[in-house]
Amino acid sequence: MSEVDPAERVEELRRLVRHHNQRYHELDAPEIPDADYDALLRELLALEERFPDLVTPDSPTRTVGSAPSATFAPVEHRVPMMSLDNAFTAPELQAWGGRLERRLAELGESTRAVGLVGELKIDGLAISLRYEGGRMVQAATRGDGRTGEDVTANVATIDVLPDVLASGAPEVLEVRGEVYMPIGVFEALNAAQVEAGDRTYANPRNTAAGSLRQKDPSVTARRGLAFWSYQLGEVVGGPAFARHSETLEFLADLGFPVNPEVRVLESLGAVYDHAQHWQAHRHDLDYEIDGLVVKVDDLALQRELGFTSRAPRWAIAYKFPPEERTTRLRRIMVSIGRTGRATPFAELEPVVVAGSTVGLATLHNQDQVRAKDVRPGDVVIVRKAGDVIPEVVGPVLAERPEGLEPWEFPTDCPVCGQPLVRPEGEADTRCVNVSCPARVAGSIEHFASRGAMDIEGLGEQRVRLFLELGLLHDIAGIYHLDRDALLGLEGFGETSVDNLLRAIEDSKARPLPHLLVGLNIRHLGPAGAQALSRRFGHIDRIEEADVDELAAVDGVGPTIAEAVREWFGDERNRTLVQELRDAGLTMEGPAAPQVEQNLVGRSVVVTGTLDRFTRDEAAEAIKARGGKSPGSVSKKTTAVVVGADPGASKRTRAEELGVPVLDEAGFEHLLATGELPGAEGDTEVPSSD
Repeated sequence: MSEVDPAERVEELRRLVRHHNQRYHELDAPEIPDADYDALLRELLALEERFPDLVTPDSPTRTVGSAPSATFAPVEHRVPMMSLDNAFTAPELQAWGGRLERRLAELGESTRAVGLVGELKIDGLAISLRYEGGRMVQAATRGDGRTGEDVTANVATIDVLPDVLASGAPEVLEVRGEVYMPIGVFEALNAAQVEAGDRTYANPRNTAAGSLRQKDPSVTARRGLAFWSYQLGEVVGGPAFARHSETLEFLADLGFPVNPEVRVLESLGAVYDHAQHWQAHRHDLDYEIDGLVVKVDDLALQRELGFTSRAPRWAIAYKFPPEERTTRLRRIMVSIGRTGRATPFAELEPVVVAGSTVGLATLHNQDQVRAKDVRPGDVVIVRKAGDVIPEVVGPVLAERPEGLEPWEFPTDCPVCGQPLVRPEGEADTRCVNVSCPARVAGSIEHFASRGAMDIEGLGEQRVRLFLELGLLHDIAGIYHLDRDALLGLEGFGETSVDNLLRAIEDSKARPLPHLLVGLNIRHLGPAGAQALSRRFGHIDRIEEADVDELAAVDGVGPTIAEAVREWFGDERNRTLVQELRDAGLTMEGPAAPQVEQNLVGRSVVVTGTLDRFTRDEAAEAIKARGGKSPGSVSKKTTAVVVGADPGASKRTRAEELGVPVLDEAGFEHLLATGELPGAEGDTEVPSSD
C-alpha cells in the first residue's frame, strides 16, 4: 500500500463501493459478500480520516444506498432514510459506546442513565409506509436515502400490513420497516421451482427484494412477503413520545407488526450478551437476521446527538460474523467481464453456507489467488457473508493432498485466446481485445440492465443467444433486432417478441445519465453521469470537453475525467454514439445552469431548516453556482448557513474554526453576489440569532 497513491486508491474504492451499492440496492444482484463490501468501505473511511483533503461530499461514506431504478416513479422522502454505521467486534461496539459517552458528557448528560434498545437486524429491504387520514397512500424503497422508488401497489399486497388504521390515528403517519421473505415461504417457493424444473432462488433477502420490485403486483402478492416495523418517520397530529420503545408500542397498538424480540437494555454489556444469544440462535427464527441494531431509547437525546451525513450517532448495527464451511475445490476458472477484467473463481463441491447451496465462489484477482495459495484439490474454507456471493478464504493446509501444484494465472484470455494484460499499478488483469465475445456480451448486458437503459427482457441468456445466432453484434444492434427473425426462434412467441421490442423502443427515452452509464465508460457511475449531464446538458458537449473541463465538475474529478476523455477519444466509441443517435436515443440532458458561477472553489455547509429552500434546494443552488455543499465543517469551509433547529455541532465547529455563520438572508446574499455579507463594509457577519 505504501507504493499506492492515496488519491488514486480513494477514487478506486469509491468506484468499487458505488458499483456494489448499485448491484445491491438497485439491481438486487450483489457480487461480493457483505464482509468484502464492509472492508472496502472501512478502508475508504480510514483513508479519508487519514487524508481529510481527499474527502468529497458525494463520497459513499457520506451517502446512503444507491440511486432509485427507472422502473418505478421516484418518491422524495420527507424525512431522510439514513443508513447505519457498523460494528463487527466487541471492541468496536465498545468504541461506539465510548463515543456515545463522550457526546453525552458534552451535552451535560454524563450522569444520566441511558437505556438502549436492541432490535434484531432483519435481512430484508428497507421500506417507508405513509398513511394519511388513516389510509395507506404511499410506500417507497430507501433508494439513496432522499429519493426512493414508489412501490405502493406491490406493498399493498402484503397481508400483515393494515390498509386502514383505527380511528384516532395521526393525520400523517410514516412507518419505516423491513420487508422480508420468511424462510418457510422461501423454501416452499424453491421447492415449487424444482418441481417445475425451473431455476431456484439464491436467498430470502434477494428474493424478497426482487418480489417487491415486480411490475405486476399480483406476482408480489403470491410471494408471501412479510414486514417488521422499527421506526417512525414523519408524524403529524400524533401523540408525543419520550422514548423509542414507546413508539414501537404505539405501532403495535395500531396493528403494525413489531418484532417480539425487541429489548430495552441497561448497558452495553447487556447489548453484547443479547447479540451473542441471537448469533447462536439465529437459525431458530423463520426469518434471516445478520446482526443486532442498537439505539438510544431517549428520543430527546437522539435529537441532540444528531446525525453524520449518512447515519445517526445514536444507533449502530452490530453485525454477526459471516458463516463459514469447508468443502473441496474442484478447479479454478477465469471469467471475462464487460471491461475485460479477468476474474478467477472457484468451482466447489456444493456445500450449504448461510442457508443456501454454494457451488461457485470468487477468488477476486490474481494477487488474491497467489496470496491465499489455493489449489485445485484443496479442502478450502468458504465464507458467505450477508447472503451474497461467497468467497474462498483459504486452504486447510492440514488436509492438502501431497503433490498438488500451485495454480498459475493464464496468460491468454480463456474466451478469445488473446493475451491477458495487467496494467502497471493495477490489481486486475484484463483482456484488452474489445472484440472479445465475453466483453461484447458483458457490455450489451450492462447497457440493457436496470441501472442503465433498463430494457426488460434483454437479460444475459437472450443476449448470449442473439450473439451466438448472429442476430446481435454490438450495443447499437439492439435497436435493429428483426421481429421476423426473433419470431423464428424456438420459444419466442408474438407476445414475448413484441414485449421485448416495446421495451427496446421505450429505452430510447431514457435520460442522458442512463445512457452514459450504459456506455460502459470505466469509473463512470450514476452520480458522475448525473453530474456531467447537469453540467454540460448534451452528449456532444461532453464529447468535446477536455480533461480539465470534465474534472472541474463537482463529483467527477481527474480519474473519471481521464476515463471519459479516453472513451470519447476512441473513433469506435464515437461511431457507436452516432449510431445510437440515429436510432433515436436521448442525447440531451437537463439544461446547464443559467446562473453566474460565483461560488467556484467555495464550500458552503447548510444546517437546520430554511424558509425559502429545502435542504436539497439549498445544496443545488450552491452547486449550480460552481460551489460545494459538504455535510461537515472544516477549515476550508467558506460559510455555514444556519436555519431553524440546526445541528448544534456544526455551528459550534464553525465558531471554533472562525468560519462565518450566515442566516438565510446572508445565504441569499452569498448566492446572488458570491460575496459574504460584510465583505463590502459591514462590520458583523449575520447569524441566525
